[in-house]
Amino acid sequence: MATATKLIQRLRNFLSGHDLQSKLQLRYEEIAKRTQPPPKLPVGPSHQYANNYYFTRDGRRESAPATVVMSSQKALTAGSQVVETSKVPVTPGSVYQPPPLSTDQPYL
Repeated sequence: MATATKLIQRLRNFLSGHDLQSKLQLRYEEIAKRTQPPPKLPVGPSHQYANNYYFTRDGRRESAPATVVMSSQKALTAGSQVVETSKVPVTPGSVYQPPPLSTDQPYL
């Protein structure tokens, strides 16, 4: 990086009214500090720092197959209790009869 000579630095600082080189290290204020405070974790199953293994926090181990509360299918009855019904052959229904037209009004 190019630097100005001592004479140019002093002239520039005198004309600006303050030292321009003194705050170069502090120009990025949004950078995180090197030492961070310890995290504030909410109380819960994984709020400990130690003895907090992954397999005890894993939600996949707590999952189980779904339990059927109510089924829309009817339960099957035992084999001896089944009543056999005779099957009736399929027959066609009655033929469609269009309703009679009214005779009191003329056709349009």
